[in-house]
Amino acid sequence: MNAPMTPHRPIQALPDQLISQIAAGEVVERPSAVVKELLENALDSGATQITVRLEEGGVKRIAITDNGRGIDKDQLPLALARHATSKIASLSDLENVGTLGFRGEALASIASVAAVTLTSRTADAAHAWEIVGSHNGSVSPSSGAHGTTVDVQDLYFNTPARRKFLKSEQTEYGHCAEVVRRIALARPDVSFSLSHNGRTIDQWNISELAKRSAHILGNDFAEARLALDESAGTLRIHGFAGLPTASKARADGQFFYVNGRFVRDKLLVHAVRMAYQDVLHGDRFPSYVLALDLDPALVDVNVHPSKIEVRFRDSRSVHQFVFHAVQRALAQTSATAFGSVPAPLPAASTLSGDTAGAGGPGIWRREQTQTSFGAQFTNTFAPATPGAARPFFADAPGVAQDTAAYGALFGGAASSPITQVEPYIASPEAMAREEYPLGFALAQLHGIYILAQNTKGLVLVDMHAAHERILYEQLKNALQAQVSGQDMQVQSLLIPVTFYADAIEVSTANENQDTLKALGFDIAALSPTTLAVRSVPTLLKNADAQTLARDVLRDVREYGGSRVLIERQNELLGTLACHTAVRANRILSVQEMNALLRQMESTERADQCNHGRPTWVQVEINALDKLFLRGQ
Repeated sequence: MNAPMTPHRPIQALPDQLISQIAAGEVVERPSAVVKELLENALDSGATQITVRLEEGGVKRIAITDNGRGIDKDQLPLALARHATSKIASLSDLENVGTLGFRGEALASIASVAAVTLTSRTADAAHAWEIVGSHNGSVSPSSGAHGTTVDVQDLYFNTPARRKFLKSEQTEYGHCAEVVRRIALARPDVSFSLSHNGRTIDQWNISELAKRSAHILGNDFAEARLALDESAGTLRIHGFAGLPTASKARADGQFFYVNGRFVRDKLLVHAVRMAYQDVLHGDRFPSYVLALDLDPALVDVNVHPSKIEVRFRDSRSVHQFVFHAVQRALAQTSATAFGSVPAPLPAASTLSGDTAGAGGPGIWRREQTQTSFGAQFTNTFAPATPGAARPFFADAPGVAQDTAAYGALFGGAASSPITQVEPYIASPEAMAREEYPLGFALAQLHGIYILAQNTKGLVLVDMHAAHERILYEQLKNALQAQVSGQDMQVQSLLIPVTFYADAIEVSTANENQDTLKALGFDIAALSPTTLAVRSVPTLLKNADAQTLARDVLRDVREYGGSRVLIERQNELLGTLACHTAVRANRILSVQEMNALLRQMESTERADQCNHGRPTWVQVEINALDKLFLRGQ
């Protein structure tokens, strides 16, 4: 098909009005863009109180009033002129932008596609002044308080083609309201009021970020967030990162600010996403309100017409800083999302067998018995005097053993039967201290869940998910220790496990011996169709060696040895931990359950398994009372 012929025209300069309308196509995409530009101007003027009034989704009217410095009478025409601004005057200013606006084209672009009235009064003026239309309009006296009011009416009245592309009133209002919320989150030191069609929708008074974010994002976020404030050189990140349990099916709860400006930067989004990768399910999105402050010279905000994208001078450093800061904050999700992480208990071998003299009245003695834990971990308690009160669990066996010993924690059947003991019952004083947030085990449900009691009520623990997280963190620490020069603890198999392998698996094992040894595996070819597993990491010694070997070889073959150790390391370790963790229907003794609870309390990110599923939930006593209509 031939393109239509266009008439030949000479090159000529475009009129100012057409230039402004062309610029408006980029700057004034929809009513919410007008709201954004005017709010940024208000904040740049030093306003502490801003009122936003909308009619018909902002298409009929947008009026924004602030109590900022105001504009002098003789500068009002310049405010509506193209490329006129008070925020920059040189290239050096442009490279060190400290304000939200700086191009000087927003008001001129808006005035070219809408009816604009600009009213302003400075602190030393006797009354306000206003200008209507464009920079060619006349300035006349007006009434008004200190500050500025920009009244935009009939958006796109002179470009009906653009108006046809606008959505429904409710949709356009939703976009405008979202812009106000984003900016209100960034500036809790400023009060905002939002009304639509004469009805007040939202109002946020001056407050702290914690209260402002709770107001805007809701109580669900306020009750499941972690405070974050870290600095490194000229970089500082602060705000709140939502707990993985508060993740959402959509990415509409993510707010990131750079020097007070809301941005959607792929680098920052990726850094945060990577920090959540160990604790968040793949199809869920975290919620967060984070602000990054840095030297304006280190970031270029003049990248996109809407200024929603930025470019960092040292992007890698910024990415690593954000990633590690958020990751450290999420590491606090150990044992409980609310409160500090308790320190690990000392190893059992360091605890003495009595407290005030063995055999004394009311004193409990500890008798060593062999169970699946190994002798150094498992102890039973018997009263020296009948009716004596049970001791606090601090006198129980510790769980901060070395990784080699912990490998046998949930092994196969023990060589001798497990001694059955009654659940531990802590004294009220001990429970009140809340040193053990997950409490003490009561029973096991369907071979899947552990029931425990703490000061708040009932704790339900998914033992497979919890043990999976513990093993996963230990595997990461062991591999990291090897990188630091320590040897990976491996368990040599007395009888190597052999299995049939195809030619690809055999060649993968032969070509990636260094990678396999770095991961703690010794896999050798016995024949062109047979592989033998001679050693595995100590932490995984009770798992199926053949399954582990196939998983490792598959990842090494698919991604390459170096990439497995760098980029795919966590995914591989997660798979190994999942295969090794205690399975459903594995009957645990009370001591094993309590040891697992204690280990959860001393493990980072123990609130979720490495697939992002929760490992435990709290059912408070009040919720149980409601089920049985107690107190009603």
